[in-house]
Amino acid sequence: MTTTATDNGLGVLDGSQLRLLRAFDAVVLRWADAWGAPEFRFPFLMRCQDLDTFDYYDNFPHLGLVAARLDPQHVGALLAQTPRPVDRIPAEVMEPTAFALPSAACYSVYLDLAGSALAAEGVLRTTAGTCFRNEDHYQGLQRLLGFTMREIVCIGAEEVAKNHLVRAKDAVTELCAALGLDLELEVATDPFFDKNSGKAKMQRLFPVKEEFVVNGLAIGSVNYHRNFFGERCEIGAGDEPAHTSCLAFGLERWVHVLTDRFGTTAAAVSALEGIR
Repeated sequence: MTTTATDNGLGVLDGSQLRLLRAFDAVVLRWADAWGAPEFRFPFLMRCQDLDTFDYYDNFPHLGLVAARLDPQHVGALLAQTPRPVDRIPAEVMEPTAFALPSAACYSVYLDLAGSALAAEGVLRTTAGTCFRNEDHYQGLQRLLGFTMREIVCIGAEEVAKNHLVRAKDAVTELCAALGLDLELEVATDPFFDKNSGKAKMQRLFPVKEEFVVNGLAIGSVNYHRNFFGERCEIGAGDEPAHTSCLAFGLERWVHVLTDRFGTTAAAVSALEGIR
């Protein structure tokens, strides 16, 4: 079977594609286990006020999506006046919402540790979540409205967070070499940092976001947030606000890239199962 996709970013994975997605995720989970990162599962929704704590709506207004409750009385009036089936629910029948659909999985990790005082060596955690992005266009498994993001997150002192990125980049580079993927590492911009500030100068000295790119498609990234989340969530590491970094993958994009590389999902699964 092939992927069923619509022009609005909704995609379907068949059984063989799910096996491939899980086989790749298993590789990342082995890294997490070896690095001492226990797995957590967080709620599917986030509070709008928590995202606003991270300046999310200032930096990502174009990506934002929320989960709104419908007003039953207004919905009834809408249904009585609108051709069926209803293809769009207008804003006037929705109540103000306190919940959002997250666009990244790591936000919940920092919120869960808010107010914590960590040892300098910090902690690692891994999580996978369904993330949502209101993109200007969609393209099969390469760009979806809702997709699966797996992350391994480090929260600790500055050097601890930086060392996590070095180890993560080495692991991804070795994996791609073993799989025969032509990998490029490209520096991207982290919009949490003001491009006109002194932090932008620091970005040129130590990139805050680097993407793993195969055939022009970003299939993952390493991200260094400095002490941004540590300050906003009041997480300490030793005597200073914690620094954070993460390794992140879009799992559906890996399904696309590996199927393209090996020709079939079965061959791709076999290749992954040979990785140890």
